[in-house]
Amino acid sequence: MATEYQSHISIWRGRLVAVALGAAVVFGFGAAQAQDKGQALGDQAHTELFNDEQFPSASKCAACHEDIYQEWASSNHAYASISPMFHKFEQAITNLTQGTIGTFCVRCHQSVGTTLGESRAAPLWERSQVSREGITCITCHRVKTTYYKPNGERRIEPGKIYESVYTNSDGEGLKKVLEDKSFYRVATSDEERGAKIHTNVVKFSQISEPEFCASCHQVAVNLGIKLEVVWDQYRDSPAHAEGISCQECHMGKVPGKAEGYAKGPAAVVNGEAINPDRDRHNHAFYGPGYPIAHPGIFPHNPSAENWTMEEWLQFDWRAGWGTEEFEEKVYNEEIEVDFPEVWSSEDDRFEAREIIEENLEGLEYKKELRRAVMENGSHLDGPFFDDGPRVGQDFDFKYNVQNTNNGHNLPSGSLGAQPEIWLNVALTDPDGNRIWESGYVDSDGDMADLHSIDVQEGRIAHDRQLFNLQTKFLTTNVKGTDREMFLPVNFDIDQRPFLRQPNTPTTVLNHPGFIRMEARSIPPLGDRDANYTVPGELLTKPGTYKLSARMRSRAEPIYFMRFVGATKEMEQAMNQWMLDMHPYTVEIEVQ
Repeated sequence: MATEYQSHISIWRGRLVAVALGAAVVFGFGAAQAQDKGQALGDQAHTELFNDEQFPSASKCAACHEDIYQEWASSNHAYASISPMFHKFEQAITNLTQGTIGTFCVRCHQSVGTTLGESRAAPLWERSQVSREGITCITCHRVKTTYYKPNGERRIEPGKIYESVYTNSDGEGLKKVLEDKSFYRVATSDEERGAKIHTNVVKFSQISEPEFCASCHQVAVNLGIKLEVVWDQYRDSPAHAEGISCQECHMGKVPGKAEGYAKGPAAVVNGEAINPDRDRHNHAFYGPGYPIAHPGIFPHNPSAENWTMEEWLQFDWRAGWGTEEFEEKVYNEEIEVDFPEVWSSEDDRFEAREIIEENLEGLEYKKELRRAVMENGSHLDGPFFDDGPRVGQDFDFKYNVQNTNNGHNLPSGSLGAQPEIWLNVALTDPDGNRIWESGYVDSDGDMADLHSIDVQEGRIAHDRQLFNLQTKFLTTNVKGTDREMFLPVNFDIDQRPFLRQPNTPTTVLNHPGFIRMEARSIPPLGDRDANYTVPGELLTKPGTYKLSARMRSRAEPIYFMRFVGATKEMEQAMNQWMLDMHPYTVEIEVQ
């Protein structure tokens, strides 16, 4: 629906194109050239006029909200637009649907860019800075309309940095600052000097309610399949029944637990803490996701903006560029490197490395929060067995995996290929040899299930005892049988499948015709046993054996990354972020 703001954009763009067109004709361009150059100048001027002015970047908010900015800068929200995996996935879906999904994905992941009318196909380096920030400050704090629908698309109020923000605060702290602007050195208009700040706070109750999160964290795709069901799971959970909100667990003082909020100021203005005893919401937004982007690009860092995204992608941080050791070898001609022109200066490489190290430190903070939220929401117990193991006899035992989270399933989030949580158990004999294992991975890092390329090509054995909580789509193929798929699309029927709504309502079948989900996740406060058998022929001698177990978590399987065209660098980063939870080893005596 067209807005008054969009109408203003069209008027400004028309005027700018007309001016540019006239200038082009004066300087001797032909009519067609003049039109093209006029449009380009108009687009550039439009971007400069509106993007930064009407939709302020998070870096502008950091002037008073530095701590919050630093929390947000490495968060999943800040990563939403940067994520190379998102872009690969979104492009694959666009190709498969012949482009008919339009802005379905980017309107959540790049909400400001979508509001600005940026092309869905535009690469990140051609987007505005605020668009690259994904779920940025104004995505939530410039929303004033209650909204109870999924699939994104909510209106962000345009306006300069001075315009109102919408939050759960009563605005008393801001009033104190505005009463003494000279002391706090703030500016409330372009004519004043000082830190530019908003001039009003509007209390918006829904921003503290779970429904505020549902518009992006509940996603339904073609044929009625729900791709993301976080809201559905939460709505049926004990947490919802108890009145616990998403914000209490994901922005509280303990990652993943509703144990209240930390106390502290939301703003520090001219060195003065404003309302230091108020509830302080953590904007790291604790969750299981993690970034695999180049550390010069993410986390967000204003210092990194000295170089473009394209230039950062040419900086080989893994090779050690900018480190003392590497640069000394270059100086002594021990190694020869053909640096891109932009990185030919040693001083630039040293400066870039400082930014890389600062960002890597931010990612370590992110890792610790991820580990905390995952371990606080799960528990592993065992092994349990009835009879002591004996040489030459099968050894049956089990572990118990518990979802200690009362808000949603383990795992939660998107369904289909991702996310992954599985159990890795190994038995070591008295000589230190690993004689049996389940939950092992192949040469790519994938579990040894039916999707593993190594399993398909016979290089490793299929893990028939695998305990895997990953949900899969089941699609009916041309032979009438089901197969596991990582997308709710039946590729066996046709290279270009034509998806039709079934003639039976999905509310009757509880799933669309020919497509359903095989849910394996554990519901809130539920548990599940993982049963194993070690063949007796592997227990060849009596003595002390060691049984080791750990839960493992990863955001994406590598086979799915390859399906969407991910790079080797992306695969490497995905595996490096693999998380081991609750690892421990017990000794057992084999008679």
